[in-house]
Amino acid sequence: MSAIDHLTPGPWLRATRLLLAKAIGEFAHERLLVPVKDGDGYAVAAGSAAEGTAERYTFAARRFKLDHWAVDADSIVRRDAGGAELDLDAAAFFLAFRGELGLSDAVLPVYLEEVAATVNRGAYQLGEEQPGAEALVDADFQRIEAAMTGGHPCFVAGSGRLGFTSEDYRAYAPETGAGVRLMWLAARREHAMFAAAPELDFDWLVATQLDADSREYFASLLTDRGLSYEDVYLIPVHPWQWRNKISVTFAPEIAAGRLVPLGEGHDDHQAQQSIRTFFNRSRPEADYVKTALSVLNMGFMRGLSTEYMEVTPAISDFVADMVHGDATMKRHGVTVLRERASVGYRHPAYTAGAPKGSPYRKMLAALWRESPVPKLAEGERVATMASLLHVDSGGGSFASALIRRSGLRPQEWLRGYLDAYLVPVAHCMYKYGLVFMPHGENVILALRDGAVERVFLKDIGEECGILEPSTAVPEAIARIKGEVPDESRAMCVLTDVVDCFLRFLAAQLDLDGVLGEDEFWRVAAEALKDYQAAHPELAEAFERFSLFAGSFTLSCLNRLQLKNNQQMVDLENQEESLIYIGRLDNPLAAWR
Repeated sequence: MSAIDHLTPGPWLRATRLLLAKAIGEFAHERLLVPVKDGDGYAVAAGSAAEGTAERYTFAARRFKLDHWAVDADSIVRRDAGGAELDLDAAAFFLAFRGELGLSDAVLPVYLEEVAATVNRGAYQLGEEQPGAEALVDADFQRIEAAMTGGHPCFVAGSGRLGFTSEDYRAYAPETGAGVRLMWLAARREHAMFAAAPELDFDWLVATQLDADSREYFASLLTDRGLSYEDVYLIPVHPWQWRNKISVTFAPEIAAGRLVPLGEGHDDHQAQQSIRTFFNRSRPEADYVKTALSVLNMGFMRGLSTEYMEVTPAISDFVADMVHGDATMKRHGVTVLRERASVGYRHPAYTAGAPKGSPYRKMLAALWRESPVPKLAEGERVATMASLLHVDSGGGSFASALIRRSGLRPQEWLRGYLDAYLVPVAHCMYKYGLVFMPHGENVILALRDGAVERVFLKDIGEECGILEPSTAVPEAIARIKGEVPDESRAMCVLTDVVDCFLRFLAAQLDLDGVLGEDEFWRVAAEALKDYQAAHPELAEAFERFSLFAGSFTLSCLNRLQLKNNQQMVDLENQEESLIYIGRLDNPLAAWR
């Protein structure tokens, strides 16, 4: 099949409509655009009539709590200054609104490329035979993973993957579900880093994370070089990274024998929604492999830092021990998927010549994270939490399909999900000041007959923090300790969970006629209130870091990408990099 077979007018126009609906909705949410009433619908206007760039978009939409705009994609009409209807074009939209969106001359062309790639993703999926929401209820883990269409619910240009060719897209994009074999390199130990949980070592990794044939073959190649596994660390490499970066940029290291290419492993992997993380389809019980990928996607070059990951297993163990040792978390069934080992290469030139945080220091590293598959009980299935926001090409909601399969009242289903997800996240914040980045791609749901039983938390090493001064943290992992204002601590739940995930689920269930949004937020508030009533010892924290405050500050993710789409935030100082605009009324406040 040609890599561009999906580029036909029908799917492209539909994907364009869906992207523009998301853009108008999220930019209105972040107060970049201000829709005005237009008859029974709304309108946004931009540009200059004098310069011939004036455009006006009209559309139908429903407004929900948290200033959420659910824009009807089919209703969008684009008109010029004279009122004549124009064809919809994603690039034209961003050119017209570049002033309102604050797109600089430097950012605009790169952002337009990201937008084109995101529409391309949508067109590809619309052009393929995709299972409907009802069919996905019975689909396996990786079929669900590949079927997701929405990307991050907040980010408009969410599938840029700048650096991929059209053939790379077919080979490595998560939604294609293609099988991938990883490239393996051997790095002499004096030039590399390997870290693992205390009970594990490099021998464990070789024995468990390589298939037997690859293990034997790689050993023979090392023997030909006068080496053995005792002399090297093995580094799995994304095939794109090998062709485009390592084989060229690291050529001196290969020529000098400090890096030894071993070839592809035999295991068949599948890219996950996070694009650089792979599930092992040949051996589902084996660990995920997260690789460095020097591709620009959603505000960052997706590399991995050798220095940064040196303590990732220690961070993961610390968090997992805290979570698994807590009685409340045990009762709610939460499991942390440990990042058990990491490896990286210290390139002598780039380590010396590139500043800390540079993409040049993030080109050759990897980590291994536990798979949820061996941890499943009889009758449990798993799905990415991002699937709860999935809507199929016919408008069918996966969340609604799960509720129907469960046989539960929607309120009961929702309460079970929130007890498994929202309550544990809130408990960690209140008791330990432990916060995650628990968006849809970082949480895996354990389902039984369509109902959420419990959750797995992942991507811990790069996405967690300890904000409570009294929580002791080992010196070796002190980087996860931080201090923020009281409201910012509460916002780790109100922003990351309530605004950036539950806002979308509440609207979708309401639009589907399954559960009204008032009832949605009543159930959410009830789950939190019941949790708080069961923990009177934390009463002071509940008051100090209130999740029932009347309003909270609006944190704007798209504004970050529109400002600098190559590095949205300073990873060393994320709090000060964020952009806040006004406040949102808190839908939980009515039940405080």
